[in-house]
Amino acid sequence: MNFGDIPDEYCKLEDSKIIVLPVSYDKTSTWIKGAGKGPKAILNASANMELYDIETGSEVYKRGIFTDKQISGELTPEEMVSVVGNRVKDHLKKDKFIVLIGGEHSVSIGAIKAHSEKFKEMSVLQLDAHSDLRQEYHDSRFNHACVMARAKEGCKIVQVGIRSMDKSELNDMDKGTIFFAEDIQNNKTWVSDVVKLLSKNVYITIDLDVFDPAIMPSTGTPEPGGLWWYEVLNLLKQVIKNKNVIGCDVVELCPNENDKAPDFLAAKLIYKILSYKYEGVKK
Repeated sequence: MNFGDIPDEYCKLEDSKIIVLPVSYDKTSTWIKGAGKGPKAILNASANMELYDIETGSEVYKRGIFTDKQISGELTPEEMVSVVGNRVKDHLKKDKFIVLIGGEHSVSIGAIKAHSEKFKEMSVLQLDAHSDLRQEYHDSRFNHACVMARAKEGCKIVQVGIRSMDKSELNDMDKGTIFFAEDIQNNKTWVSDVVKLLSKNVYITIDLDVFDPAIMPSTGTPEPGGLWWYEVLNLLKQVIKNKNVIGCDVVELCPNENDKAPDFLAAKLIYKILSYKYEGVKK
């Protein structure tokens, strides 16, 4: 299925500026399994979106959105990182804007590395409930709990919405670039503070558990005290308005057959990012 179920004329690879790359992978998840079903759920939900975005007054799908063949299979974490990285590199060579959809958060490692090799002055903006700074977890350096430790090896990171971590991660944490969820609630300048810390080129990685479980219960490890829809959109708008966003991923949807709202939220979030990126922030 094509993202958004858009007309065939707008989803041809050669004419599309945007690539949606599904990665069905759930090997290192440690509590609720099911993130491997996330890409299909997002694509199914996206088919029910209105393709006109009210806020930007635009139809970004007309820029061309190609949905690539899903990456899946019984891969080790190391193999998955390599496969994802190579696929992303192929698209970057053609100057495509890639939206990776997961799958667990470890799928982001290959995409981040591929972008950092192409773009200088790149930083990673992480929206997440968890800091993901473990150097190794369950005998793997490419576990979902190690994503930002791997990202930090190649570029600067800025973390937003964090509210859960292991004590061992304090050693690798830069307190000047982390915005804990509890601290931003009464901070009127937190969005501009985040933007100031980011470099010229920005890759955005969004673990959906950054949202409060009241609106996003369908994650592998839902944490109370998360961010809300318009809080996240406001941050994304300001980042896209002031920086060059070069790629992004949306991961960790663990779909619930009896609750489709989180699937739709994830699909809509992707479409909002693309609308801001290509049609401009008008408010």
